[in-house]
Amino acid sequence: MGSSIPITTLFLDIGGVLLSNGWGHESRKLAAETFHLNPLEMEERHSLNMVTHEEGKLTLSEYLNRVIFYEKRSFTPDQFREFMFRQTTPNVEMIEFIKQLKEQYKLKIAVINNEGRVLNEYRIRKFQLTQFIDFFISSCFVHYRKPDTDIFRLALDIAQISAEQAVYIEDIQMFVDVARSLGIQSIQHKNYLSTSEILNTMGLKIA
Repeated sequence: MGSSIPITTLFLDIGGVLLSNGWGHESRKLAAETFHLNPLEMEERHSLNMVTHEEGKLTLSEYLNRVIFYEKRSFTPDQFREFMFRQTTPNVEMIEFIKQLKEQYKLKIAVINNEGRVLNEYRIRKFQLTQFIDFFISSCFVHYRKPDTDIFRLALDIAQISAEQAVYIEDIQMFVDVARSLGIQSIQHKNYLSTSEILNTMGLKIA
């Protein structure tokens, strides 16, 4: 799987790679149970508003008003937001691994992710991702959203590299396939061990 063109840049997803999913299906299911919401109705409203929210065209307050607070509740928007924030946990092993790769190979590290602005910025700050990530191609910032190929093309333009110089690490197979269609070497992340083994075959091995 090695390449004669040196790898200079790692593109990473956040949810499912560096951190747990921020507002994924399991978190929404738990929210419905915790706050005694109708899960089917919540999921339907979420699906109708998710894309607009993640593309940065709908604020978190507007999203919550449409999905949760369209009727009177026994809890406040602040309480619900705090619940959303608490769902994130770090993948410490992957974070340390990426930091070591960056240091050893002088790589550029960039994020390509789908997420609403408030939760995205909270997760970046909370887990100090700017300490090792150089730039963030987040859907809420650039108004493109995976699987749109334009978000990957934009990442290549910002990094000023060819597709062959990048590796993309992502937990969702469809997004891996889209990146590969553009010539970006891509890994479906399942766990630290499998991803590190594949990167090893690409010449990125911790000394």
